[in-house]
Amino acid sequence: MRVPPGFPVSVLGLAAQVPLQPSVNTTSMAKHDFVFEEGANVFSPKDLVQLPRVGGGVANEAGDLVFVPVSEYSFKNKKNSKSIHVAAVESTILPLDIPLANGGEAFWLDSRTLAHAVAEDKVIALYAISLKVDTDSPSIATFPDSPVFIGKFPTETASNFRYSAKAGILVFSDLVHEDGDLKKAKENDEAWENRGDTAFVYDETFERHWDTWVGPKRASLFSVKLAKQPAGKWTLGDEFVNLLKGTGHHAPVEPFGGTDDFDVSETQVIYTAKDPKLPKAWHTKQNIYVVDINGKTSPKELTSGKQGATHAPVFNNAGDKVAWAELDQDGHESDRAKLVLYDLKKDVRFTVTQHWDRSVSSIAFAHDDKSVFITAPDLARIKIFSLPVPETPSASTTDPDLPAVFRNPRALTTSGAASGIQPRSNGRLVFSRSSLTSPNEAFVLRGLDESGEPTVDQLTRIAVPGLKGKSLDEGKDFWFEGAEGKKVHGWIIKPPGFKEGEKKKWPILLLIHGGPEGAWEDQWSTRWNPNIFAQQGYVVIAINPTGSTSFGQDFTNAIKEDWGGKPFVDLRNGWKYILDNVPEVRQLQVDPERAVAAGASYGGYAINWIQGHPEFGFNFKALVCHDGAFGAQYHGYSTDELFFFNYEWGGRPWEPRAQEVIKKFDPINFVDKWATPMLIIHGSKDYRLPETDGIGAFHALQQRGVPSRLVIFPDENHWVLNHQNSLKWHHEVFRWLGKYAKN
Repeated sequence: MRVPPGFPVSVLGLAAQVPLQPSVNTTSMAKHDFVFEEGANVFSPKDLVQLPRVGGGVANEAGDLVFVPVSEYSFKNKKNSKSIHVAAVESTILPLDIPLANGGEAFWLDSRTLAHAVAEDKVIALYAISLKVDTDSPSIATFPDSPVFIGKFPTETASNFRYSAKAGILVFSDLVHEDGDLKKAKENDEAWENRGDTAFVYDETFERHWDTWVGPKRASLFSVKLAKQPAGKWTLGDEFVNLLKGTGHHAPVEPFGGTDDFDVSETQVIYTAKDPKLPKAWHTKQNIYVVDINGKTSPKELTSGKQGATHAPVFNNAGDKVAWAELDQDGHESDRAKLVLYDLKKDVRFTVTQHWDRSVSSIAFAHDDKSVFITAPDLARIKIFSLPVPETPSASTTDPDLPAVFRNPRALTTSGAASGIQPRSNGRLVFSRSSLTSPNEAFVLRGLDESGEPTVDQLTRIAVPGLKGKSLDEGKDFWFEGAEGKKVHGWIIKPPGFKEGEKKKWPILLLIHGGPEGAWEDQWSTRWNPNIFAQQGYVVIAINPTGSTSFGQDFTNAIKEDWGGKPFVDLRNGWKYILDNVPEVRQLQVDPERAVAAGASYGGYAINWIQGHPEFGFNFKALVCHDGAFGAQYHGYSTDELFFFNYEWGGRPWEPRAQEVIKKFDPINFVDKWATPMLIIHGSKDYRLPETDGIGAFHALQQRGVPSRLVIFPDENHWVLNHQNSLKWHHEVFRWLGKYAKN
């Protein structure tokens, strides 16, 4: 399934489920001696888990400082340490690292003051950290009296802070009961916990979502006064206004929504929320609203009512225009996201990128409001684009008559995966970027207000020490002819230690991405990292078949009702192309007799599909299926987000068209042909593809006498997030692949 990154909090899951005792296959497996490939130039799974995990950089309003949240795990201490890294944008002054013993969130109060929100005594406490930036000093520093206590929130779940300095108001999200009263939240929590039973009762969906059983609380947006007094002390008000009370709106949108689901101006808040009149589990429709920042007026809807999902709403700097990303089709979560502008003064809404065949991810207005910057996936990269803001048309329209300059965004970056775009004065834009060889770091684009190409400077190098000397491969693009004559993209990632002309033969690994509307991009991952597989001695092939994003909407949509069709023409053609035509593969002397494959989610479906279709001719010696779809019809009833199945499989599972597609493409219908050794991994808190999919596939393999192994993580969801579990995941995967591809 397609899901954005996020780390939702678990409330109740199937953690009590205990994996069955190991079978004879796993007993023999335990006797197989296995250790990771390690060395001075090898980036091992242990290195990956210990490498600092760098969040998105956040620039101050002046644009001369940027802070980056950092977490770093220690196997020695079994602890995840968190900190804030503050770096200069316009000078060579050394950065500052501020340890956060108890974690928390940070945001700018002014250009020299950070706010730190942290859990203390079952509430969130707010502190001010004053920074000293002196060109005569070698580094950024904090003042001796920092941090200074500002105030506290009524709960320990306040999050997603956005501060309007001009208004002196802080907007944030929190979870509240049906009464919407934040100050009564703890009292209501106690009543719920002491209700005398453990039952959850539902009259409508969602009953559970992602990894959490839905309880009595919902997300809402609140505003509170936060200002600096004449004496220099910051104060937090004690009146917390629920901006969405009585509306039926819940924001941010769960389970992954954050500060990207709302924005603040001096007078208003703009936000996206699920349509309150529609069943959430089988509709994706989200509306855009604006509301007075003090809650004095009711929210006003800005969307037409005919759209699907909406994302990333933002104000311009003047506060008189807003923008958001909008999908046309309700129920289609991977429809093309178009840039929509709304003139608040003229009450006119218009779509700008109607004819641009890419999907908008994030949006930010230029400092002078004359241009808008967006990020969008493009050819397996996530690039930054710019577009001048056109004059507002006379009436709302989805297809205004605009000159070409306003229709065709201009690419400002060409590599990596950009995010967190923040335009600042003097033609600058601060952003974060990762790649196949590096996690997020902060960068700045300069010269955006000048003719010619802008320049890019790297501002932070947080992960550099942990990557020093490691032979990570940048990856090489290849293209081939796939289904229906379409050009299909893929990556080759080579292992370290390759020497041209040597006689050594390398095993080859096909990685299949999830989604299915996703892509292998020039982007870092702490879970499915292609370089980690290459570093363990595999030539990695990562193909972006039909259904993948960043290659045009028609290519993405072409997987609908065709999960086992065109994508596998692409995978087979790409595999053959690699073995027969790519010089690097011939030079690497890849051994097709030691070929293996692995995938997760849709990629796990693909592994199950390959199991039942030996006529595809891949000749894989072993397979790895992580949280993969096994029984499609069951999935249509059991998954949390029903809209996904209904779109992908042609309707609800009992409807005629869906029945036709299920009969044709459900892996469970071809189990009689399963014969390849397979490792199955599943999380018990995966409510997207429940663990019975993994257990069912394991039972099928066991009864057929096929070597197989089941790994259950009772406390993980669709992803493996715990650091120790991540290392275990990699250990099981590489032990299994190595048994069949290396020995």
